[in-house]
Amino acid sequence: MHLKLLLTSLCFVFLASCGFQLRGTANLPFETLYIPGTQGGIPLDLKRFVQAGTRTRVVDQPEQAQARLDFTENTYTRGSLAMSSGGRTREIRLTYRVNFRVHDGKGGEYLPTASVVVIRDISYSDADVLAKEAEEANIQREMQSDVVRQILRRLEAATPPKPVVP
Repeated sequence: MHLKLLLTSLCFVFLASCGFQLRGTANLPFETLYIPGTQGGIPLDLKRFVQAGTRTRVVDQPEQAQARLDFTENTYTRGSLAMSSGGRTREIRLTYRVNFRVHDGKGGEYLPTASVVVIRDISYSDADVLAKEAEEANIQREMQSDVVRQILRRLEAATPPKPVVP
């Protein structure tokens, strides 16, 4: 019993010394954040992740925020990747692209314009249209969650802006 407790303690010491941190606790370099367009999609998911997994507070007005996140692009595309000899689609490529920047509203940047791109290739069959549509919807939700996690990691790595000298 004592050996098990000792081994568990040693594991925690080693994990702590290498910088291991439990998921769900991100340290963002600002106390308040404004995220525009929180009706649905990426902005809403990002707002939920920030509120649940950080100490940063999401505010409703940009003037109240220490940092402001601006989306410059938020697109989801679907295209044919491979065709059969008869000209039918066999594989499709799903692409989710989000460009964003984080600034203080006074000319300083926490994070210059950055891009997150998530690509998934899936097989397609005309015989299973309904099943493939459901699969694509599930993959799109997974891609959206992946984008949000990547944005959150980049927010965590952001640095406070240097004062703007006129």
